[in-house]
Parts: sequence; structure tokens; C-alpha cells
Amino acid sequence: MVLRIVVGLVLTVAAFALAGRRLWWLAQVGRAGQPAPERVEAVRSHPARDAEVQATEVIGQRKLLKWTVPGMAHALTFWGFIVLLLTIIEAYGNLFSRTFAIPGIGHWAFIGFIEDLFAVGVLAGIITFTVIRLRNNPEREGRKSRFAGSHTGAAWLVLGMIFLVIATLLLYRGAQINTGVFPYRHGAFASQIAGHWLAPLGSGVNSVLEAVFLLAQLAVILGFLVFVTYSKHLHIFLAGLNVLFSRRPDGLRGLEPMRSGGKVLDFEEADPDTDVFGLGKIEDFSWKGLLDMGTCTECGRCQSQCPAWATDKPLSPKMIILDLRDHALAKAPWTLAGSDEAREALPDAVKFEAGRPLVGGADVNGVIDPEALWACTNCGACVEECPVDIEHIDHISGMRRHQVLIESAFPVEAAGMLKNLENKGDPWGMGGARRTDWMEGLDFEVPVADGTLDPEVEYLFWVGCAGALEDRAKKTTKAIATLLHQAGVNFAVLGPAETCTGDPARRIGNEFVYSMLAQQNIETLNDAGLAAGAGAGAGKTIVASCPHCFNTIANEYPQLGGNYEVVHHTQLLARLVEQGKITPVTAVEEKITYHDPCFLGRHNKVFTPPREIMEQVPGVVTQEMHRCKNRGFCCGAGGARMWMEERTGKRINTERIDEALGTDPDTISTGCPYCLVMLGDAVAAKKASGEAKDTLEVVDVAQVLARSLQPPAPPAEAGPPTAPAAPAPAGQPTG
Repeated sequence: MVLRIVVGLVLTVAAFALAGRRLWWLAQVGRAGQPAPERVEAVRSHPARDAEVQATEVIGQRKLLKWTVPGMAHALTFWGFIVLLLTIIEAYGNLFSRTFAIPGIGHWAFIGFIEDLFAVGVLAGIITFTVIRLRNNPEREGRKSRFAGSHTGAAWLVLGMIFLVIATLLLYRGAQINTGVFPYRHGAFASQIAGHWLAPLGSGVNSVLEAVFLLAQLAVILGFLVFVTYSKHLHIFLAGLNVLFSRRPDGLRGLEPMRSGGKVLDFEEADPDTDVFGLGKIEDFSWKGLLDMGTCTECGRCQSQCPAWATDKPLSPKMIILDLRDHALAKAPWTLAGSDEAREALPDAVKFEAGRPLVGGADVNGVIDPEALWACTNCGACVEECPVDIEHIDHISGMRRHQVLIESAFPVEAAGMLKNLENKGDPWGMGGARRTDWMEGLDFEVPVADGTLDPEVEYLFWVGCAGALEDRAKKTTKAIATLLHQAGVNFAVLGPAETCTGDPARRIGNEFVYSMLAQQNIETLNDAGLAAGAGAGAGKTIVASCPHCFNTIANEYPQLGGNYEVVHHTQLLARLVEQGKITPVTAVEEKITYHDPCFLGRHNKVFTPPREIMEQVPGVVTQEMHRCKNRGFCCGAGGARMWMEERTGKRINTERIDEALGTDPDTISTGCPYCLVMLGDAVAAKKASGEAKDTLEVVDVAQVLARSLQPPAPPAEAGPPTAPAAPAPAGQPTG
């Protein structure tokens, strides 16, 4: 008895010393990051919300369970180890007393049953993980495996250690049954099976096995504790914290403003020599960014859903985080060194790591490949899939900001777009005078606001650069305006006073140009009377046809004091159809597949309105693509990629159209002008190669709805053609 007490306590002290030392060092590394007071304040301000999130995401494993089989396996393992904390208490009690039982509950058959049930559940979980890892072996599957790039050796070691935890637990409990000191007379079914296997060895041998497997149980648990602090399984300790301090409702929608020293950067006073401009070195990341790196589970869910990775580009969201983590830990001695003398005494390997540029090619030993950085479309699939709420887009955008604002290093073809935004207020450089050209051919007048909106105006129609200037998107703009007019909705546009929201500038990393454009628009919108509390005209709603404009005005302008009510045109049109102000009457006999725009769907969770509209159009048969809604696949235009070339791998829009063609559609519909252009280009290429039928087209949902309000074409007859009839008023039959 004395020997096992001594051995057990020595193992415990040694393990806690090693793990504690490592955790203390990791805490020092984390504290070296930039402050993030907004994260702390958010937690302080919303305790009830954060308690709910911890209950659903951490305890309830909500995001993990989106993937049913691996999610259940992880949930069984997670919940199993929570329940098996009782067995650890019992194991330490057994060090000092062979007949130990937890006071109050230590002899309840139900407790013994629950302990064994979850022990078996953990075994089922690790068997499932084993099968998953064998089927997704990156050595065989290559890029198709979500574990490509992960530390697979460590994963196998952990699975082995978890197995040993359960095996030693059941064996020492089985031996206890045979020596008569087991606290549960009934219920512990798995332990009883182990006891049955060990019974032929006799009481004496079982007594020895009881002590051996008890110490083995503690040794494995304590070894697991130490290993966790040095491996990717650090997420066992950090996941709850990362979820607690993550952005709510998630890391999508608007980008975070630029901060230096925890304070929002003021461009009029900021100094690039003293202030942090984006993320140029690992020390520029906030402690929350470093926490993200330490929390990554290497599960590869983000990677499996990334459109860049799926089309053979160098970007893997997982590898971005892992490369940053490995660099942060390797550079940590340099970061934590208190003086130049201390840094000079560091090993050469640490000095080498400290000298690496954060973003750079192989020729300069960069941590992050520039091609990977610029391949991101900001689609948000990585953030949506991450089970521990890592904010990949924030980190990628932060590095882009430094590259653009400080290094002036970005894809050359984007330079023209940025220059046009600065000088003309739109990415194509057409200027404000062209923003009303889309109205040509309409049989009604579209009011153009001049100053404060008329009190009778219900909606300000934010047309957007593409909707006003791009030929294909103009058709959508006309359809929306026509539908609103026929529904009797009073709306107006800003016309030449409207300028780009700044989304392309911000997403490529030029926060300065974004800020300039955003402040100009906020001033215009406030002058129009749309600001909250602005008196006459206050409370009017902006309806945006572009999800990027919608997202920027709704979620990013509030950072600059611009608070407005904003809806997407599909939301408004769906509401008008529901209210009977628009009644589709003409059959549109087409099979349609709908493409979810990332910034409408995944970022802002607007999935239902576009589908409701098509459901109300007679004749339409809808067919969902395999990747849809919150798992929709990007068109390739987001993150300012609309103005950058794809030179590596398969084009993202081609990949998406290949999936769409799998549904054999007559029409592909969407709700975004960027998607309209990108998918339209891919369809044109497919038609040219004979892979798509000539009649296939890409249209906006509004165009589908507009077609259903037109009277059917008259049957073909001999004689001179007749002029087409005017559209029927909304809500009236066409005869």
C-alpha cells in the first residue's frame, strides 16, 4: 500500500510540474500579444448569452455535431471524460484505501452503470475515429483528405493513450471485483465483464493486478495531461476559452476595425512607425489571435470546405493557423526575451525564426505564402465549419492590411481597382454620372434623391456599383425596380450621389480607402435622413441588391457611426409576395438550381427568402446543389477576388458551375451581381466547349419573379408580329 501511494504521488507531482511549467510558458506567450479589451468587455456585457454558448457549443458540442458521425464520436469521448472524472477521484482514493468510495454516491449502482456506459462510449468513439482516419489517410488521399497537413502521428498517439485510459480503468476495476473491494455491487457491466475475464487468475494475482493497473491508470492519465500541453490537443483546455471570447454571433459578417494597442486606429493620427498597421509580425496578433492558434484541433473541417483548397490552390485555412502557431511558438523565446543581450544569447534556430517575414515566398523563408494569402475569397466556410470558433478571415484580412498599407505588396491587377475607387468611386472607374444609365428603357420614372428623402419614400434602393454599371447586373436592377413599382412601393435611389461602399477595398486590405468611401456614404445617407433619430425620414429602410453592399452597410458602417435598417432585395420581394402585393401568375416552366451567395447566405444567414420567391412562381421546379445553404460553395468573387486573376488550379466559378450542371438545370439563379458575373462567365465557357446547353442562363431571383408577372407570349401565328404587352399590375390576373 505504501509503495503504490509513493509511486502514485511521485507520478502526480512530476506530471503537474511538467504540465504546469508548460502552461505557464504558454500563458506568457499569449500575454505577449496585443490587448483585446473589446473581447473582455463583450463577455462582461453578455453573461447570459455566453453561458448559453458554453452550454450549447462546448457542453452540447453543437458545431461538432453538424458532422453526424465524427461529431457523435467526439461527443461520446468528450462527455465520457467528463463522467470519468468520477473514476479519477476513485483512483486517487484507492491509492490510500482499497475500499474507497466517493462519499454519498460511491455505492449507487447507477453511478457504476453510468461510469461504465461512458467508458464504453469512449471506446466506441475512438474506434470510430480510427476508421475515419484510416479512410481519410492523407498519404493515400492527398489533398482530398481533410487531415492533409495535420500532425497525424500525434493523433494516433492520442487515440492510443485514450484506449489505454479505458483499458487500465476496466482492468483495475475488474480486479477489484475479484478481490472483493469494488464499491458497486451492481450496474458496472463493463467492469464485471473484465472481472469475469480475470477471475480464473485467482484472488492473489488479481490483488497484484489491482495495484498494477491502478498505477497504470494514473500513469496514463498523467502522461496524457503532460502530452496535451505540448500538442494540438491543447484545445482540450483552450476550446472553452476560445469560444467564450470569440465574436458573436460568429466571426463572419463585418470585419473587425483595425486596432493598435487595443484601440481602434484613427487614420488622421496614426503613425506607421509606432502604431500597428495590420498584422506584419506575430507580435501584432492580439492574445485572442494567439488563442485561436493554440486552440486549433487540426480536424481539417475548414480545409475540406475551402473553395481555394478544393480547386488546388495553396490556401488551406487550417495550415494558415498551424503555420502561424508553429512560428509563434518557435519565435516565443525571442518575443519573451527582455533585452537585446538576452536575444543575442538565444540559439541560432530561434534567431532564424525571428528573422522570417510573416508573409513571404520560399525565397525569403516567409511564414505565410503570399499566394495562399491572396487566394482567400472571404467566403466564410472556414469560420462556419470550425468547431472551436477560430476566426480565420480576421487573421487573413489583418495580414492583407499590412501588405497593402505598409508593404504595398498585393496582386498587380488589383491596383487599377483601388485607383478607380479613390478617383471615381467605383471599381471600374466609370464615375457617378453613369449611375443612372440603367434606368434607360423603363416605362416609369425612378425618383433620384436630392438631399433629404421625401416623407412618402419607404425604401432607399441602394443599387451598388455592379447593379448600376455592369451590363448583366443592370438587368437585375431593372427587374427589382419594376417589381417594386408594380407592387406600389415608394422608393428612391441616390444616383450620382451613391459611391462604392468600400467592400472591395476593405476586403483586399486597404482600410484607408474603405474608410474614406464609407464616411462619404454615411454622410450622404445621414443627409438623406436615414440615420437613426434623424427626424423626418428616419426609420426608412435601405434595400440593397448586392450582398456585399448589404453586408457592408448593415454590419460594418455601424463601426463608423452609420446605423441603418438594411434588407436584401430578396427579403423585400419575398415579403411583398407574402403580402399579396406581388402575385406571380405566368408559369415559368423551368428547372432552376439556386446558388447561395456567400455574403447573403453564410455570412448573414439569408437562405429562405430567395427560395420562397421561387416556390411561389408557377411552373418552377427547384433542385438544390449538393453544396447549398450554410455549406454553399463560393463563386470565387469575394475578398476582392473579383478583380484578381486565378492563375493556380481550377477556377472556382468553373468548379461551382460543374456542380450546378450536375442538376441538369434550365436556369441557374442567384441573388448577387458578383455571382451573376462569375457564374455567367463559367457558363459561357461551358457553352463554348459544348459542355452546357445553349439555352442555359444565369439570372437573379428577381428576374425569375419578374418573368412570372409578364403575360404569356401569344401563340405563333402567321402574319405580322405584334408589340409585346405591358407587364400586368401586381396582384392582378393576366387573362
